[in-house]
Amino acid sequence: MQWQHRAANAADIEALLALIFEHGPNPWNHLPPAEVTAHLRGIADGSSQVLLAEGQGTLLGFVSHVRTRRFRSHQPDTRADAEHAYICEAVTHRDAAGQGIGSALLRQVVADIEAAGIVDIYIDRHEQNAASAGMMRKAGFVEVATFADPQRRPNGSRRTTLCRWQTPY
Repeated sequence: MQWQHRAANAADIEALLALIFEHGPNPWNHLPPAEVTAHLRGIADGSSQVLLAEGQGTLLGFVSHVRTRRFRSHQPDTRADAEHAYICEAVTHRDAAGQGIGSALLRQVVADIEAAGIVDIYIDRHEQNAASAGMMRKAGFVEVATFADPQRRPNGSRRTTLCRWQTPY
C-alpha cells in the first residue's frame, strides 16, 4: 500500500481522535479519553506534535509527542535539567497493521525531534505489549526501567516499561 506522512494540523484532530479510540484500545494500552483528547487538541496550540500517515484518502496511523522534563530522573547527570521529548501515542489502523507504518512513523518522529535539537527521547509501554516492544526496538529504543504501574496498567503484569532513544555521540 502506498502512503505518505505529514504533520497533523488542527483540522486533523477529530479524525485522529476517531482513529485512536477505534483502533487503539487493547488490554495493554492506557487511553483515558479526557487525557488523550486534551493531548491531541494540543495540536492547535503547538503543545503537541503529531506525524500522521495517509494512504488512498484514509488516515492509516500517527505518532504524537511533546517536549517535557518529566523524565529528568532517567536523564544522564550532564543533562538532568535538559528538555527532552516524550512520545505519547502511536496507533495504526487495524487494516494497515503489520505493514511497517508504525515503525516508519516512529523513526521519522525521532529524526524530527533530533533535528529540533532534542537529545533524549522517551516512550513507554505495558511491559507485556510485544507489538509495541518490537516497534520500539526497530526504531532504536532501549529499555531503561520497568516499574509497577497499576493505575495505568490494570492487566497482565500491571507494569510499565520506559524506553529511551539517545543520539549517539
